[in-house]
Amino acid sequence: MKSISLYVEKNIWLTRLHPFTKLCYILTAISISLIIGEIWMFGVWIGLSFLMLISGKIVKKVIPLIAFSFTILITIFIIHGLFYQGNKNLLFQIGVFRFYREGVLYAVRIGLNILNILLAFSVFILTTKPAEFVEDLERIGFSPKLGYVISSVFQIVPQMSGTMNTILDAQRSRGMETEGNLKTRAKSFLPLISPVVMSSLINTRERAIALEIRGFGGKCKKTYLREDKIKKLDGILCFLMLAAIGISIFVRLLY
Repeated sequence: MKSISLYVEKNIWLTRLHPFTKLCYILTAISISLIIGEIWMFGVWIGLSFLMLISGKIVKKVIPLIAFSFTILITIFIIHGLFYQGNKNLLFQIGVFRFYREGVLYAVRIGLNILNILLAFSVFILTTKPAEFVEDLERIGFSPKLGYVISSVFQIVPQMSGTMNTILDAQRSRGMETEGNLKTRAKSFLPLISPVVMSSLINTRERAIALEIRGFGGKCKKTYLREDKIKKLDGILCFLMLAAIGISIFVRLLY
């Protein structure tokens, strides 16, 4: 059965870590970088996330996301390089456009922060089964409704992508041109909107019916097929990461 999440089915060390351990990693990578506030610290956590993805042989899945984010990063670089309110020292000039050192450094800091967040979340999303994560949340007392919302967030992007591919294939079979120059692609995109929206509404209704049939709103105590406990290694890693956040706060207060 085709997966409707971004999870990569591989037996690697990252998938064997508890989801809460990977959530601690996200918190640590983002918090320490922002607390210390130095550019090199962002680079350290970006490099660490890359190493984790490379060791898990899933870095190819992140490359499209990074490529897409570069359009945002370039826009940030141009806007702050030209118009940042603290601009004073000219860094370089391209034609009539003057880029200043203060604005460029500020844009670099924002860009590295975005990449750090993107890669840290990629470590979690690509190596965590949504169903198991939601189940773990319910075990510690979270509402099943919250679990359903989180599960839907994990699934919405691949599900919409799969729906669009199916509709595109159907349109091609009917003779519609969907490939070619930009004008042709734009024309083929407009007829996609209505079927995708209608398909999403139908899927939502069918999912709601399926949940009610399975007793989603039942008040009785639930049992779980999978017995899951946080391993000793997960506990040690979470403790070390939280301790690192505490140390970074202490260092920041000192300096």
